[in-house]
Amino acid sequence: MSQVPPRAALLTHEVMNQPAARGDENLWDIDPALQTHATAAGADAAHLARFGATMGTADMAEAGRDANRQPPEACLFDTGGRRLDEVRFHPSYHRLMREGLAAGYAALPWEGAAGGHATHAAMVYLTSQVEPGVCCPMTMTYAAIPALKPDAALFDRWVPKLISRAYDGAAKPLARKTGATLGMAMTEKQGGSDLRGITTRAAPNGAGYVLRGHKWFCSAPMSDGFLTLAQAPDGLTCFLVPRWLEGERNAIQIQRLKDKLGNRANATAEIEYLDADAFRLGEEGQGVRTIIEMVHHTRLDAAMAPAGLMRAALSHAAHWARHRTAFEKRLIDQPLMRAVLADLVLDWEGTLALGLHVAHSFDARDEGDRAYARLAVALAKYMGNKLCPNVVYEAMEAMGGAGYVEGSALPLLYREAPLNSIWEGSGNVLCLDILRSLRRAPLAGARLSDELGAVAGQYRRYDDALNRHIRRFPRLPEEAEARWYVESLATLLTASVLIRQAPPAVAEGFVATRLTGERGRSTGAIGAVDNATILRRLGPDG
Repeated sequence: MSQVPPRAALLTHEVMNQPAARGDENLWDIDPALQTHATAAGADAAHLARFGATMGTADMAEAGRDANRQPPEACLFDTGGRRLDEVRFHPSYHRLMREGLAAGYAALPWEGAAGGHATHAAMVYLTSQVEPGVCCPMTMTYAAIPALKPDAALFDRWVPKLISRAYDGAAKPLARKTGATLGMAMTEKQGGSDLRGITTRAAPNGAGYVLRGHKWFCSAPMSDGFLTLAQAPDGLTCFLVPRWLEGERNAIQIQRLKDKLGNRANATAEIEYLDADAFRLGEEGQGVRTIIEMVHHTRLDAAMAPAGLMRAALSHAAHWARHRTAFEKRLIDQPLMRAVLADLVLDWEGTLALGLHVAHSFDARDEGDRAYARLAVALAKYMGNKLCPNVVYEAMEAMGGAGYVEGSALPLLYREAPLNSIWEGSGNVLCLDILRSLRRAPLAGARLSDELGAVAGQYRRYDDALNRHIRRFPRLPEEAEARWYVESLATLLTASVLIRQAPPAVAEGFVATRLTGERGRSTGAIGAVDNATILRRLGPDG
């Protein structure tokens, strides 16, 4: 008769060489690069420290994973067959929305405090590290406020609810809500960036307009209203379409939710306007000019989000490398791993620095700053989003198989990485907008020249790169060369900001590897830089 072996003999392995869970962290305290550039931009450091503590808990990280794992569901009808056209979310989604709005994500820039837009931009960066999908409805709520200014009555009715700092996710009329959110519905099947191809029709009905048409992408369809474009009698016009009228639902039907690659916690829908009541914003025929005020501000957030995604990916990779051993050394002590991570840090910190530099110009008051903000935000959005997918991928590779499984945060970040480049103007649209701004807004070009020249004489290789750019592009390029031109400008501007604000090792490393051509095509294929100082930008134990 065989004996049952003792329990210890049944164990097939002992868990070792696996990093422990990270636990609670203050995302502000562990990020010296954020502290540097947010302070330079005039952001509220005390507020960001509080928000960083809120967003950095292990409980909040779990809420982000839950909201992402349990995607929203379309609830089109009640049990009796009556239309609801609602979207239901996991409770963690509502928690994240509540925390973000209560902290002023949408309200701060409009409350009059100094550095409001810079503080908001840093909050986008912090939130994107935990669950980027919830940024979309909060960002559009923040960005819609200047677009409401053409109609004083609408502005007075909606803005107090949009900046109330209260989250009210219930489906009910605006008058009965403590807080409200706004979404956007512009894209149609036949065209995305070409807004003048929109076919949705707007017909005056005495009290306002009624809209009939189909929108292929409606961001955040659970919002209390939508800014949308439609063809009125005198041309393309911007409208505010409330989801509820007084006492009844507006004639907006959800056709289906999009099954997206990423951004899973956030709902995106196809909707139908079936003679939906709408209120005009601005003059008929001036729809693009009106909606561009919203797009201008959403672009700021689309420039900051990739910095947050990069930071999150690098933070996870660095934690892994600090606590994982291979060949009798910690990964973080392996020279080649240090070169890879340091190279990635330069892309991340450059994106963060440029984004917050741009946010500072949103807080400025004079005409030159406003013109510069419109130009620089396009440069920042373009460059950061081109870098983001590779940074996330390389961080995933640094973690090996542990970064590829869904238990890791890296798959969420990897799916999200391409998105901010797609919405609010894809790469080609941004390049054309930049050329247009430089032709039509001499103040913007003059200010950009000042920014590029502010560090002249400090680094020979920077001066050489700037002179090469001027020789290569003595005038604005032809359209086919616009990406080359924009990448060159954005990289030079990033270098200028880093030279002024970052530790010398970071600025020197960026200039040496990004402006001289003295590097290979793959990450980590760089020459001698001060890896030790650069890696300390990742935070404690770098």
